[in-house]
Amino acid sequence: MPRTKDMRRSANGTGSIRKKKVRRNGREYECWEGRITVGFDPDSGKQIQKSVSGKTQKEVAQKLQEIAVEVGRGTYTMPSKMTVKDWLAIWTKEYMEDVKESTAFLYTRYVDKYIVPKLGSIKLEALTTPAIQAFYNGLIHPKEGVNPLSAKTVKNIHGALHKALQQAVLVGYLRTNPVDACKPPRVVRKEMHPLEEDQVSAFLTAIQGHPHEYLYKIVLFTGLREGEVLGLTWDCVDFERGTILIKQQLRREQKKGGQYYFTTPKNGKSRTLTLAPSVLQLFRLQKLHQNGLRVEAGELWEEHNMVFSNQFGGYLSYRTVYDCFKRIVSRIGTPGTRFHDLRHTYATMAIRAGDDIKTVQENLGHATAAFTLDIYGHVTAGMRQDSANRMEGVIQAFSK
Repeated sequence: MPRTKDMRRSANGTGSIRKKKVRRNGREYECWEGRITVGFDPDSGKQIQKSVSGKTQKEVAQKLQEIAVEVGRGTYTMPSKMTVKDWLAIWTKEYMEDVKESTAFLYTRYVDKYIVPKLGSIKLEALTTPAIQAFYNGLIHPKEGVNPLSAKTVKNIHGALHKALQQAVLVGYLRTNPVDACKPPRVVRKEMHPLEEDQVSAFLTAIQGHPHEYLYKIVLFTGLREGEVLGLTWDCVDFERGTILIKQQLRREQKKGGQYYFTTPKNGKSRTLTLAPSVLQLFRLQKLHQNGLRVEAGELWEEHNMVFSNQFGGYLSYRTVYDCFKRIVSRIGTPGTRFHDLRHTYATMAIRAGDDIKTVQENLGHATAAFTLDIYGHVTAGMRQDSANRMEGVIQAFSK
């Protein structure tokens, strides 16, 4: 068919443009349409073409030129019918080998419960930053009758979605990650409540003779996380050097009847703690206590080499440790105290005793000293005031 003035080759040979009539709502309109070859079908060898439209020939020509540049650079993304749901199904199945099992569980839960129901039907390449932002805002401020999610949970969902779409960029399904420009809600750190000196004394009195006495004391005087203390094995306790190696934490699958398993510490790094002599003695007492349990259990004893175990040598339940702890702190008048506050109490006592922030950071297993200082800045602020007061005393002494 001969070309007319309304169907012409673009100047640089990158595509064709024609004038087109369309009918909408009973009325006829004119627009311009362009087509450009963006690739070839690997099976048939036929051209794969992309169509664009606009109000003017110039507008369409500019769009074709932009696509031609991307094709030339090799950065053009082929049109795809894949939806957000389709890609997330691939991502959760094929691209979570490098994350912890507990993290993979949470990512999958966020995808199934929150992301797919709201964004799953959108074409992957059509997903926009405003749509994602509106999704976040709806989780924080939902419709009446729906419980809002915490800022921490929404930020976690944001992290999972960003990771999933970044992988889509890497494999070529997206040119850019629309999550990059989103603003997740600001997370306000939970206020910590370390035990005061009199409360520490009351706590130590209350746990005397308790089945978990040594566990609670060791956490209080080392700052171990709950999973770390429950994941301790006897081969990690060096009685000669007076150290313990923190190389794992005990976790349980988050499903009914879930199995126990070990994973790395929170920041992924092992660390060695040098113990105060009194803390090392607590480990000796725990070993004697466990030997007694082994004798009582007889043939029912399960040998897992755990420092802290149940009465038959098996893994000690988080729930058991937590419930007992909550009953104890309620009795001493601090029902709001969390198990994690024992860790905060250790850090506060260590800083007040004169430990430098770098040492406290390494003992706690924080990634950086700056992070530790950010959490416990209020403690060091009080110490700075005490230092100023002492200096004032020195100045006044010279002034007399």
